[in-house]
Amino acid sequence: MTDRPKVRSKVTSKVTAKTPAALPPPEFWAGVDPDIAAFERGLLESLGQAKRGEFAAVHTPQQIAARRRGRPTGSVQVSTKEPVKIRLDPDVLAALRATGDGWQTRINSTLRASLELAGRLG
Repeated sequence: MTDRPKVRSKVTSKVTAKTPAALPPPEFWAGVDPDIAAFERGLLESLGQAKRGEFAAVHTPQQIAARRRGRPTGSVQVSTKEPVKIRLDPDVLAALRATGDGWQTRINSTLRASLELAGRLG
């Protein structure tokens, strides 16, 4: 279908089509479905932008392997929450868990609002 040069990838050792430095001329896509041609042009432009670092960064396998696990530095809140054990009625706990992910955060918010209304929390 295309006259693109083939190159063997160092990472996967598969033969892949080499992305040209500039977009091919319009006659390159002559006879190709217009939707597919538009998709390929967009894909090639996106790859070029990524390689130039305009909208994304291209990472090498070495960069990926060197990445540290866990949260990035500085992403931890200044005041962390304190873990506690609390006994709740089974039906209350089931109702809270049924609200989905974040139910513990919602308990904290509800308790905070109650204490603020009672004037016990500033």
